[in-house]
Amino acid sequence: MDAFTAGIMQRIRNTESNLHRAREAGDVYAIDVEQAELEDLRRIAAEHGVHVASCGAASA
Repeated sequence: MDAFTAGIMQRIRNTESNLHRAREAGDVYAIDVEQAELEDLRRIAAEHGVHVASCGAASA
C-alpha cells in the first residue's frame, strides 16, 4: 500500500469514527459536516483508483 492510499484510508477511518460519534450524540450539524467530508474523501479515493468499502476496508 502506497503512502497516498494509506493516508486517505486513515482519513476515511477517522471521519467514519467522527460521524459515528456525531450520530450517537445526535449532533445534526456535526453529522452533516462529517458526512460531507466522508463523501469528499471517498470521491478523491475513487478518482485515484482506491476502492473503499464500508468500515474503511480497501484495496488499491
